[in-house]
Amino acid sequence: MATRLQFENNVEVGVFSKLTNAYCLVAIGDSENFYSAFQSELAGVIPIVKTDIGGIRSIGSLCAGNKNGLLVPHTTTDQELQHLRNSLPDQVVVQRIDERLSALGNCIACNDHVALAHPDLEKETEEIIADVLGVEVFRQTIAEKILVGSYCALSNRGGIVHPHTSVEDLNELSTLLQVPLVAGTVNRSDVVGAGIAVNDWTAFCGSDTTATELSVIDSIFKLRQAQPSSIVDEMRKSLIDTYV
Repeated sequence: MATRLQFENNVEVGVFSKLTNAYCLVAIGDSENFYSAFQSELAGVIPIVKTDIGGIRSIGSLCAGNKNGLLVPHTTTDQELQHLRNSLPDQVVVQRIDERLSALGNCIACNDHVALAHPDLEKETEEIIADVLGVEVFRQTIAEKILVGSYCALSNRGGIVHPHTSVEDLNELSTLLQVPLVAGTVNRSDVVGAGIAVNDWTAFCGSDTTATELSVIDSIFKLRQAQPSSIVDEMRKSLIDTYV
């Protein structure tokens, strides 16, 4: 079941957090309830790291990552970069990218196998995405919008995309990503990526998310099947190797 919450009265949960199967980043702020919500679901399973990126709190919009790696923009300070490298599991590669389109989280949507990328990203950036995240990269639009990270939320089990995505595009994207997709909303908004943080066993979405939207989220990401989950057990085993 997805958890509804907000960050200092802001419902765009995906803007202020980044959740993967190996780690969770949350923005530094006064919203202890926000941090506690992540802690209650994730503590003891994956590390939860408080951070800024380039001194800015909208970390979910600025970085892209999965269980293999984390990509951060050129605005990330050396101190922030070192903090992330020290805090994340050893197998996670943290890479700073010199890319003009610095809101990487808005420009890249990915799971542990595939990434959708903004059509105008540098060729070198595309290669770094493939290398660091260990994914196949496809330059795409979603409902004719180029900010694929803003209009898509993905896990290895499913995904939500902009509600105006055509059936043809939905089928094409689903084939590329090899996961079931649904066109829908989060927080009653079509900017679905900004409203949710999701991995293979849990999700956090903004407090404006309706009961119907929650039901769709639980269904497409198979969250009811994921708890208590063999996925969590697998993650624990892989993380034990990291911390021992």
